[in-house]
Amino acid sequence: KNQIRDIATATGATVFGEEGAELKLEDIQASDFGECGEVSVTKDDTLILHGKGAKSDVEDRVEGILDELSESKSEYEKEKLNERLAKLSAGVAVLKVGGSSEVEVGEKKDRIQDALCSTRAAVEEGVVVGGGTALLRCSAAVEALNLENNAQE
Repeated sequence: KNQIRDIATATGATVFGEEGAELKLEDIQASDFGECGEVSVTKDDTLILHGKGAKSDVEDRVEGILDELSESKSEYEKEKLNERLAKLSAGVAVLKVGGSSEVEVGEKKDRIQDALCSTRAAVEEGVVVGGGTALLRCSAAVEALNLENNAQE
């Protein structure tokens, strides 16, 4: 239900039927189906690009999902809400992995998956810059500390 409403919001369509608007079949117009720039359908996935829905409606839908996310206690529900949020927030990435053997392809996929998980964790938890930059930034505060003995230095 929510995915259908998300697609309708992104494309400017109207949801009708049991969960939607009380429209009669003869009252439905072509504009009720929404618009998008491109649709790609495979046996496993459907990709809708450049939805013509109103940006304000999409932003309202995203805010609603964020509210649900903050109230949710279930990890499974949070994961599904994050997936819906990613789909609505106009970010799309397609990674094609190749290699000379199945083992090499599997290894590269695992590396990419690890990198994605690390990036997600960094976004959720915050990032500390590397290469000694964090140490450099805090060195002035450390030098200003009054320490009681040499062992603490």
